[in-house]
Amino acid sequence: MAEAKHNTEDYLRMYRQMVRIRTFEDNANQLYLSAKMPGLTHMYSGEEAVAVGICEALTDDDRITSTHRGHGHCVAKGAEFKEMFCELLGKEEGYCRGKGGSMHIADQSHGNLGANAIVGGSMGIATGSALRAKLLGSNDVTVCFFGDGATAQGLLYEVMNMAALWNLPVIYACENNGYSEYTKTEEIAAGSITARAEAFGIEAYQVDGQDVLAVNALTERLVDRARKGEGPFFIELMTYRYHGHHVGDINREYYRSKDEEKDWKENRDPIIRFRAHLVSEGIATEEEIDAINAEIEKDASDAVAYALDAPYPDPSEVDMHVYAD
Repeated sequence: MAEAKHNTEDYLRMYRQMVRIRTFEDNANQLYLSAKMPGLTHMYSGEEAVAVGICEALTDDDRITSTHRGHGHCVAKGAEFKEMFCELLGKEEGYCRGKGGSMHIADQSHGNLGANAIVGGSMGIATGSALRAKLLGSNDVTVCFFGDGATAQGLLYEVMNMAALWNLPVIYACENNGYSEYTKTEEIAAGSITARAEAFGIEAYQVDGQDVLAVNALTERLVDRARKGEGPFFIELMTYRYHGHHVGDINREYYRSKDEEKDWKENRDPIIRFRAHLVSEGIATEEEIDAINAEIEKDASDAVAYALDAPYPDPSEVDMHVYAD
């Protein structure tokens, strides 16, 4: 695995964060299947190395914008289980007081400007955040997460043009999981995705999105350069979603095979790969890793129980937080 230089604490934090995302998603899926969660949600399982590898290179002062498949970004940027599950269940103690739900979680205390249910909807927000940083002379960088399907949105090309002209400290992170809803990316996206950024003079890179250390090593370099005024940058992260486009998409055989899913899960799983790396390099033992997994399972279980019992917002708040004061 390609990597930046880290100590044992860094490695274990990255592993812990990936397992936290996977565990959160497993529990969220069960909440939906048991009819305890309202609305719809989109699982991030399988893509954990992308969110963690990138967010590990950021500080709380750095900002991200997320997508409708945004749980992983939220957790990787520091979100807590209790507030996350409360938000999914529409409870008052959620990050948006239960009013945002799965696709609209924000946590500005950790620089998360919010998930967005509109495909590509956060591209302008991220670029505006980077412009703000440049105008104020601050040192923060913004990362804009979006899927390969969002590269069909004209907004991306408008903001990349502006970012390139003004050398903004923004990194466009395209999570290419191989499918735009129910269609293979190669069937709807002509040519190279990275070439689209290069057309604007933006340096673009492709990286194995299942290798958390490779993702982190590249992001560390680009974040450092963006802080020096050398941005913007574009990264295409080759990854895979284990679930369907959304939780109700359970009959996937008509657009992708079970053999394909099995191959990614058994041979390219980011958590399995990183666990093997930690053990082989003597960073952690199997027993230590099992203990981390068990601890996270308990944290998630406790948070789910807490969220299920938590109160809903008072109906009198229905008109609150619709507009900024």
